[in-house]
Amino acid sequence: MKEHDIIHLRRLTFFGHHGVMPEENVLGQKFIVDVDLYLNLRKPGLSDQVEDTINYAEVYEKIKAVVTGERYSLLERLAQRIADQILEGFLCDSVRVEVHKPEAPIPGIFEDVSVEIWREKQK
Repeated sequence: MKEHDIIHLRRLTFFGHHGVMPEENVLGQKFIVDVDLYLNLRKPGLSDQVEDTINYAEVYEKIKAVVTGERYSLLERLAQRIADQILEGFLCDSVRVEVHKPEAPIPGIFEDVSVEIWREKQK
């Protein structure tokens, strides 16, 4: 049986300045990030040691730095940057990143706009 282990981080909410519209870059808005980290969790499951897994607090801080400290026009670029930072900095095989922009400047009634990407670590 193939193991399929995932660490989920859900509804990480930050204030950022991303968007195509000039006012988005000035005023900023809320962004919500969901991340799935794919890796084998057998070792930490047996050892009960944080050094054998991915520290969720460190992942949170990396995502926070990208969302709040950088500026991009597109959600696609923001999601890609988050994925790159996670794959470069942590021992996961692949990552799924979904960036939500619930206050997107769309003239209509909607709940959410989001972009989702899946990336694998380059071998």
